[in-house]
Amino acid sequence: MIRYALTRGALLVAGLLVSSAIIFLTLRVFPGDVAQLIAGTQADPQTVAALRESLGLNKPLLAQYTDWIGGILRGDLGTSQLSGASVGSELVEKSRVTVPLGLMALVIALLIAVPFGVASALLRGRAGGTALSFGAQALAAVPVIWAGMMLVVVFAHWLGWLPAQGFPRAGWTTPAKAFESLLLPALTIGIVEGAMLMRFVRSATLQAAGQDFVRTAAAKGLTRRQALIRHGIPAVGLSIVTVLGVQVAGIVVGSVVIEQLFTLPGIGRMLVADVGTRDLIKVQSELLVLTGFVLIIGFIVDLVHHAVDPRQRAEES
Repeated sequence: MIRYALTRGALLVAGLLVSSAIIFLTLRVFPGDVAQLIAGTQADPQTVAALRESLGLNKPLLAQYTDWIGGILRGDLGTSQLSGASVGSELVEKSRVTVPLGLMALVIALLIAVPFGVASALLRGRAGGTALSFGAQALAAVPVIWAGMMLVVVFAHWLGWLPAQGFPRAGWTTPAKAFESLLLPALTIGIVEGAMLMRFVRSATLQAAGQDFVRTAAAKGLTRRQALIRHGIPAVGLSIVTVLGVQVAGIVVGSVVIEQLFTLPGIGRMLVADVGTRDLIKVQSELLVLTGFVLIIGFIVDLVHHAVDPRQRAEES
């Protein structure tokens, strides 16, 4: 287990380094000059050149990259080139919206995917199973922004149950209002991601139904459904763990779009705004944090799967 963890940890570090290089170089390809943007269109070339030097934009790309990575290794994500604010402090502030939103969306996705995916497999060949399977296929194909707009129309405008946009200025000091403002965005992401995961749960359940241990339990007197529920569902849970990393990545991407739609002051909305203003230091640090979060979740999922899967432990021994 220790050797496996060290190997996966080395791959995680390598993935972060490669991701940081790709992010850094990609942003330098985009057109526009942040020094010109700060100085204004009427600024003379000497002023723009002096500002570019003070921001370090005239350094070689390798020097800019090593300065950025060196700061991250020291725990400094940099400062905004436009406002001078600490990127780390802003990310911590915005994460108070984005992290709860993502956790709520993940819980909703699991609450949809697991029971309905298992039910769809148990009802295979019947009208109920066909309906559930068709519903999952349809919802999985729905763009998350369109799903959000439909939910706003129904729950905010028609029924008036939930707010359509915004987040309370008092934040989590008013937990009921904060939770209420995140519920509709979380439902939007959770329903779409849950539909995608539901198809996987259905396939994993059908695969588990064909395993020898389920057939053996059925031969000992249990019905096939009882054997699957008692002995196959744990195997399905193990399969779900393996795709949680992919689901988390989908939730992160969905959060960027949904925070724009619901005007939530989270990391995704801040990232879109910073891309528009060419605030390179903020954008590259924000992208690296989001990428690192997804990679770390995948690393944890790998360790958990390896720890609980007897087949992998047997291969290692």
